[in-house]
Parts: sequence; structure tokens; C-alpha cells
Amino acid sequence: MIKPFRTLSSKLVGILLAFFCIALTAISLTLYVSWQLEGGAAAINDAGSERMRSYRLAYLLTYNIHFELDQLSMESELHREIAAFEKTLNDLEQGDPSRPLLLPKDEGVRRQMANLRLEWQGHIRPLLEGVLASRDPEVRQLLLKEIRLAVENFVGMVNGLVLSVERDNAYKTSLLRSIQLGLVILAMLGTVTLIFLMYLLIIRPSTKLLEGIQRMSGGDFGVRVPVESRDEFGKLALGFNQMADHLEGLYTTLEQRVEVKTHSLEEKNQELALLYEITAFLNEPASVEEICRRFILRLMAQFDAQGGAVRLVDAESQKIHLVVTEGLSEVFVAKESCIKMGECLCGGAASTQMPAFFDLHQPTELRLMYNCRDEGYRTVSVFTIQVKKRLIGIFNLYFHKARSFSPMEVQLLDTVGQHLGAAIEGQRLVSREKEMAISEERNLLAQELHDSIAQGLAFLNIQVQMLEDSLRKGNEREVTEGLAHIREGVQESYDDVRELLVHFRTRVHQSDLEGAIRGALEKFEGQTGIKATLKITGEGAKLDPSNETQVLHIVQEALSNVRKHAAASAVMVEVSRNGECIILVRDNGRGFNSELQPGDSHVGISIMKERAHRIGGLLEILSTPGAGTEVRLTLNKSYKEAA
Repeated sequence: MIKPFRTLSSKLVGILLAFFCIALTAISLTLYVSWQLEGGAAAINDAGSERMRSYRLAYLLTYNIHFELDQLSMESELHREIAAFEKTLNDLEQGDPSRPLLLPKDEGVRRQMANLRLEWQGHIRPLLEGVLASRDPEVRQLLLKEIRLAVENFVGMVNGLVLSVERDNAYKTSLLRSIQLGLVILAMLGTVTLIFLMYLLIIRPSTKLLEGIQRMSGGDFGVRVPVESRDEFGKLALGFNQMADHLEGLYTTLEQRVEVKTHSLEEKNQELALLYEITAFLNEPASVEEICRRFILRLMAQFDAQGGAVRLVDAESQKIHLVVTEGLSEVFVAKESCIKMGECLCGGAASTQMPAFFDLHQPTELRLMYNCRDEGYRTVSVFTIQVKKRLIGIFNLYFHKARSFSPMEVQLLDTVGQHLGAAIEGQRLVSREKEMAISEERNLLAQELHDSIAQGLAFLNIQVQMLEDSLRKGNEREVTEGLAHIREGVQESYDDVRELLVHFRTRVHQSDLEGAIRGALEKFEGQTGIKATLKITGEGAKLDPSNETQVLHIVQEALSNVRKHAAASAVMVEVSRNGECIILVRDNGRGFNSELQPGDSHVGISIMKERAHRIGGLLEILSTPGAGTEVRLTLNKSYKEAA
């Protein structure tokens, strides 16, 4: 709750209310005095009228006695005058605020008014009634003389009352002028007082605040504004001083804070540079050992470590193998080349999958840590290498002195550990892919050898047996026919071997599939004499190099089948890249009924379909007896990638 006159608004309202009350009192007093003056003037007027009525009553009585007018009408007139006289006398005595009519509250005036009332009631009115009641002329003459004397006395009393009222009005008129003069003086003093109070309450505090702001804008942060009140300006001054204290503190510590921020930015830049450099060389093709060595050397340089090691976890045996070391002796490497999970410092940290830091000068129950101490190191740090929250290894940093790590450094090392884990896992995946590719190629090679050369050798074996039988029988014709069949089989096997050699020596260079197909067609035409043409339509994205190699092998296998089985005079290969990649191998040979004779029964077709399935394509064999054969390979967009 706001206390009275604590705020500027309450002070201003209080001052204005005080001046309003003073002015209202002065104006009310002026109105009251004016009202009394007006009432006194009305009393003087009515008192004068009573004086005139006194003379009129005496005149009416004298006129009636001397001229003997109508008695009834005269009495009626006298009674009306007496009633009016008494009414006016009552108004003077009691007053009438509505006119206004009132006598001064002066004691002498009230006493004079009482004497008038007594003179009227006790002397003049009885004489008037006696004159009206008497019929004796002499008595009436005597009463009339007495009335004249009484009226003269009464008029003198009225004159005295009027003079008293006039003196009172003169005093009140002087008082009214004094009050009006006081109002003028009050207005002048009030204006000066208001100006002075406004200066004290508003102008001076605001001027001091303005001066303080100007000095502060000029660089003087030591300026303070005196707090002289508890109102709004006092609160502003207090707030200004607090702001000045804060700014002065900021200014005095600016260089220190800038230095701290600069140091923090330098650390951030170093961390970013470390992350960038590690990410860059982790993405380069290299062996796991080379990646780990470059990784630990970079961290040792970054954190000024004197030794480092990278260990990988064998998921099956749950053993930790030492892969790369720097700054460690051969003895240490021999002792810790392979440790169990949970064993020693490194094994314990690996089992918890949390970073760990050890001061070797602190007592502990672990025995194997003395290997690190024997190397002359005091601090050993262990950080995990993870891939998708799966532990694949750890790395160590060794220091000769006590070394602690900040939370930001721990987070940075944890992050680079995850990057290393991703790189190692990527290298392992690449190795597995290579092994799988080699295995698949070997399977395809074995299948091709079985479908071509192995069958040819089996045929030659049968022919040799038949030749031996013909020689025993001495049948020269069968011997000659057998030798011809053997020569034909040997030539066919020789052609198959050359074709296989050509297939596996052929590679797509610089993603030029069309050039490789064109070269294969030229060799095919030169070896077989079958006219071979190439047609290319559309301009689409090129295939992945590995996919292009598989496409080339499929085309070569289709050409091999044309040579062996089609008896064709021409063959055309069409490559279409309109939306999806389609490769067609079409010949004009004898063809076959693809519905009665499944395509997989032909030599090499199953291998072509397996290659097509490997690259996500669809292989179709369309053939009609006497109308040639068409091999169609379709690759969807999802399997096409820019070279």
C-alpha cells in the first residue's frame, strides 16, 4: 500500500486540494459578507418604510378628526396600515433569508429593535386603538397630541436603528474589501508557492536526472543522482544510480570479459577446427589402423597429451585389443595388447561405456594401472568409441602431469569418438561389401565355367570314349567323325575361355557405358563376322559405375548366346534413357518358342537374370521361332545414380 504523500501524484493532489480549500473558504466568506450586506441594506430600507408609515398613521388620524370623514372607511384604512406596520416590524425582527432581509447580530442593534417593538406594542398601538375607539372629540384631541409626540419619539428610535445598521454595513463593506484584497494577495502567493513547489517536486529532480544522463552519455559512469524523496522521482533517481552502478561495473570489467569471451571463442574455433579436420580425414579412404593413428595423433596435439592409444572391442570374445599406440613402450604394448572387458582402468571404463579419468598418484585397489605408472604417466583418460550407442572400442590420452577435463572437452572427445566409430564401421562395411562382391563374382565365374567349359569338357570326354571304342573296332569312318567332333568341341571350349577372359578383363572406364558396349560390339563383330550395331536414344542420368559393369556383362552374355545358338547374321544393341534405362539386345537368328522352352534352360540366361536382380533390374527374354530373339533389361529410376 502506498503511504500518504510518498508519491508525486499524492503530493500534487494534496497541494492543489489545500489551495482549493483556501480559495473556497475565502470565496465563501466573501459571499457570506456580501449576503449580510444585502440583508442589512434591506433592513435599512424596511426601517425607513416604518418611519414613513408612522407619519402616515399620524396623518390619517389628524385628517379624520379635523374633517370628520367616513368613520368606517377610515378605520379600515388605519387597520391596514397598522397590519402592514406590524408585518414590516416582524420582518425586521425575525429576518427573511429569501430576500435576503436580516439585521446585524450586533447586541446594540438587537436591543434597539427590542425597544422599537416595546414602544410599538406598549405605547403607540394602544394610543391608535384608543383614538379609534373614542367618540369624544376632546379625548380624541388629547390622544392625537400624545400620538404625535410618541410618533416623533418612535421615528427617532427608528433613525437610531438605521444608523446602527449603516455603521455595521460600513464595517462589513470594509471587511469585504479586506477579504477581496486578501484573495488577490493569496492568488499571488499561491502562484509563487505553486511555482516553487513545482520546481522542488518536478523541475529540479528532472534537471538532475537529465544532467546525470548527459554526463553518463559523455562516458562519466561514476555520476550519481541524490535521492531526496520517496516519490516517483526518488525511485527514478534510485534506479538511475543502480543502472550507473551496473554500467560502471560492466565498463570496468569490459576488458576482462572481452578477454574471457575471446578465449572462449578461440577454444570454440579450435574445437570446430578439430572436428572439421577429424571429419575430413575420417572420410578419406584408408585402413582402420591408419585412421586410428591419425586420429590419436591429432588429439594428442590438441590436448597436449604425451601418449595415446586406440583399442577395439571384439564383440564375440568381449576382449579389448590394442590397435594403435603413440608414446608407449613395447613393454606396455605387450602387457596390454589384449585385455578383458572390466579388467584394469580401460576395461572398467569400457564395461560402463562412460568416460573415465584417473590420477595415478591417488590410492586405489586396481593392480593393472601400474603399467601406466611405470610409463611415467600420472593422468589416464578413457573415452568410448560408439556407433549407434553400441560400443566398438575406446581410446586413451596419457599425461605426465595432473590433467582435468572440462564438460565441454568431455563432450568434444565423446563426439569425435562417435565420428571415429562411424568411420571404423564404414570401413568394415566397405570391406564386407568387397568380400561379398568378390564372392558373388566367384560364384558367377564358377557358374559360367560349369555352364560352358565344364559342359564342353564333358562332351569331349564322351567323344574320346567313343573314339577309343571306334579304334578298337577299327571303324575308320567313326574315328574320322569322332576326331571332327573333338576338334569342334576343343574349338568351342577355346572360344568360351577367350570369351570369359574378355568378359572379366572388360571394365567401364569413366562411366562410359556406351563406349564400353561399342567396343564389345566391335570385338564381337571381328571374332564372329556377325554385323553388330549400337543405337542410343535419350539423355538421362548415368548409372552407378558398379551397375554399369553388371550391365556390360549382361550385354556380353547376350552376345555370347547369339554366337552360340542364334545362327544370326546381324545383332543390334539399343540403349534408351527416356525416363528409365532400357537396354535391348536384338538378333535376326532362328529364335525359339519361349513359352515351350523356358529361358533359364539356355546357357548363361540364369547368370544374366542374377546380375539384373543384383542391380535391381528386370530381365525379359522375348523370342519367336524364325523371328529372332530380344533380350530386354529394364532399370528403374531408383537404381540410377549420377556418376
